[in-house]
Amino acid sequence: MDHAAERDAIIRHANRLQPLGLATGTSGNLSIRTAEGMLITPSGIAYDTLQPEDIVPVRFTGPGTAGWSHPLDPSSEWGMHQAVYQARPEAGAVVHGHPTYATVLAIQGLEIPALHYMIAAAGGAPIRCAPYHTYGTPELSAAAVAALAGRKACLLAHHGLLAFERNLDRAMWLAGEVETLAQQTLMCLQIAGPSGPRLLPADEIARVVDKFSRYGLKAR
Repeated sequence: MDHAAERDAIIRHANRLQPLGLATGTSGNLSIRTAEGMLITPSGIAYDTLQPEDIVPVRFTGPGTAGWSHPLDPSSEWGMHQAVYQARPEAGAVVHGHPTYATVLAIQGLEIPALHYMIAAAGGAPIRCAPYHTYGTPELSAAAVAALAGRKACLLAHHGLLAFERNLDRAMWLAGEVETLAQQTLMCLQIAGPSGPRLLPADEIARVVDKFSRYGLKAR
């Protein structure tokens, strides 16, 4: 079977989504870039039943268009994954989920500000919230790509979280870090009230972004 290692990686990380609090049920989806397009989780299949042959290869046939020949349909969010890959050449893997804290912020249309230096892992501050569009639509894909400008993660209003990195290990790590930042944001808002949380200055975030650009380059 083609891309056997990548298929195994998708299954392994898909089964981590719920234990990490990044998804419930069959919500959420993962993909890995390939030379032809991407490999992505199928639509509506429980993660603990996934087999390597269930992972759907999707061929990119043009901007916003793709094709597949598989017994299972790709995730309903395949278009959003494709849009990220086509807009961001550095993206090697994409993670989408509905983690509780990030989703609460997204429901309120709130972004994550520069309250902790780890926001640099997402490319800088703030981590934006894309406006709401129906799931699986080109409008949602375009809104997500716009919110990702200069960033590796964003929130999706009334929906959830989207993150990408150079590989799936790091994309999962980043999604978890953004969920932690979301939890910290909500807790700080409870303490600070209308004044809002204390924030780091932009020049400090820029310094940490530069340090993170070299962080883990020798890691897998």
